[in-house]
Amino acid sequence: MTSFITFALLFFLFSLNPTSSSPAKRNSYVQNACSVTHYQDLCVQTLSPFSSVAKNSPSKWARAGVSVAISDNKDLLRYLLKTRRSAFGKRDRVALSDCRELLQDSLDNLHKSLAVLRSLRASEFQRQMSDLGTWLSTALTDKDTCLDGFENTSTKSSTVRKLQEKVTTSMYLSSNSLALLNKLVANGL
Repeated sequence: MTSFITFALLFFLFSLNPTSSSPAKRNSYVQNACSVTHYQDLCVQTLSPFSSVAKNSPSKWARAGVSVAISDNKDLLRYLLKTRRSAFGKRDRVALSDCRELLQDSLDNLHKSLAVLRSLRASEFQRQMSDLGTWLSTALTDKDTCLDGFENTSTKSSTVRKLQEKVTTSMYLSSNSLALLNKLVANGL
């Protein structure tokens, strides 16, 4: 009798939440969303937590991609602020300073993008998509330009290499968010 009550209670609880989806279904959502990106493994890894909310919504996936890029960009800026300038050569210090400015600009563009993605309107969709494409492309270019600053340095200290790896990953996340935006443009609201 107790097992029947337990079973009935579990059945009742599961029936209350019809939107819950199996892990395989959530995985297919993120796999489908990330199929348009260049860095699919990174996309799936970073966006999987959004599967149960975003499901098949291109606008929610675009928002999730930008949110992840913002979080990573903030972490990168904190890392740069903690990095001792003495760990860099003279030329690298100039590149580091430029990189901080570029990453701040990138973060500003990502924030503007997220604000627009939160308030999409069918009547303004084309203009909004154009603005978003510009801002996300600029965020990506800023990170690429940051990396360029360290390209011609004579020594590659472990600090410079670690910074380059972090900026490259951040650039990949921005690239993924731009690809998710392009999917939204293709599918519409």
